Amino acid sequence: MSKSKLASFFAPRSVAVVGASATPGKPGRTVIENLVANGFKGKIHPVNPRGGEICGFAVSETISDLPKGVDMGIVMLPAAQTPQAIADCAERGIQSVVLAAGGFAEVDHAGEDLQAELKEVIERTGVRVLGPNTAGHISTPANFTSSFFPLGDIPKGPISYIAQTGNFTGAMMRSIMSGEHYGVARCIGLGNAVDIDEADILEFLADDPETGAIFVYLESLRRPQEFLKIARKVTKKKPVVMLKGGATEDGAKAAMSHTASLGSDDNILDGALKQAGVVRIDEFTHLFTAAKAAAMMPVPAGNRVGFVSPSGAFIVHILDICKQRTGLEFAKVTSKTQKRLGEISPPFINITNPVDVFPSATVNGMEFAWREAMTALLKDPNVDSIVTILILADELGEMKLDFIVDQKKRFPDKPIYVSFSGDENSNAAAKAFLEPKGVPTFPRIEDPFKVLDIMTQCRKGLAKG
Repeated sequence: MSKSKLASFFAPRSVAVVGASATPGKPGRTVIENLVANGFKGKIHPVNPRGGEICGFAVSETISDLPKGVDMGIVMLPAAQTPQAIADCAERGIQSVVLAAGGFAEVDHAGEDLQAELKEVIERTGVRVLGPNTAGHISTPANFTSSFFPLGDIPKGPISYIAQTGNFTGAMMRSIMSGEHYGVARCIGLGNAVDIDEADILEFLADDPETGAIFVYLESLRRPQEFLKIARKVTKKKPVVMLKGGATEDGAKAAMSHTASLGSDDNILDGALKQAGVVRIDEFTHLFTAAKAAAMMPVPAGNRVGFVSPSGAFIVHILDICKQRTGLEFAKVTSKTQKRLGEISPPFINITNPVDVFPSATVNGMEFAWREAMTALLKDPNVDSIVTILILADELGEMKLDFIVDQKKRFPDKPIYVSFSGDENSNAAAKAFLEPKGVPTFPRIEDPFKVLDIMTQCRKGLAKG
């Protein structure tokens, strides 16, 4: 697909919802409600044989009754009706279509035949199609979504997702919206990718000024050479992070029944992705935790970490984690930093990085100890990033966290990641305070280091650019 056509795909001026419904809770109504909730400024044209009005919009009884000039069709019909719907859209001049229906090659042989028929219609008409078997896509710069999952107003941000699953713009997006404090630019559920595929989308996102980092979930690469060629260029400008499903034999079999995907040789693919600068992850959760870090903080300049911990046990454990599973190193601080850490600590403690901050906290108070230790490390030229674990509980006294927000402003080139130990209610309150101000938090103490390792790997690709 040409970039100009994809641009229209992400910023349509008018949309037809084919299979629109007046019934609350039905997908054909929810997609219209999502468009309204996001403030879509284009025209919305429901299509339903019963006519009338849905959500205040006049209904066309057939696709041929639509006014001319409609940019996109969102087709909510059953699978068997979709080939004809594509042909009808083409006849009416609609060149971009989202197909929600499942029931194609991911199901059975009859579904394979139906998907082959669908592909033939697409090739014959030239209509470009997202799906089938997808919950749609999101383009917040255009206040637009084709998702039929109840989302409401989707927060804007610099993260874009490419997902070879229909559900990413559904339940998973709802999870991000309700549990995190970052927004998205574009989010594409490829589904069965009978037409528009991961290479098409990656090429568009490469030059998309709204996209700061790209996160990808794939079960196969339809055009691996083309994808890798594009990725080599993209990773020099912005991070590309991928979770590849179907890495094992059992996973590959499951992928076949999910989106009818055939996996490539995983070892070969792993090496090719690394050469292209794509950072491969192995936990689904990292699609969200690393995205949060990328949305809120800069990519670290290097792998040298400053660590402020309330426990020697945490330090020992994290040292093992970083040595065994990451490429991170704990920064060797300058003599000036060493002197400052000594000044804020009791004389019987020999403090260095990682910083066991609790002895200082018992003498000087919690807020002073954390603030001064973190500031000392952030000032150090040998430190590229900071991870801190806070101890929070009402009984320990109030620990105002404004100083961390201030540090973010004072040291804009050094990412600060926060984790917690202590009372979970206090931790939740700290997350609710810090994240809207651009400081990412992570509930498990290992997570910030895993995420930091991912972002450090992204720096290698950016350095080539």
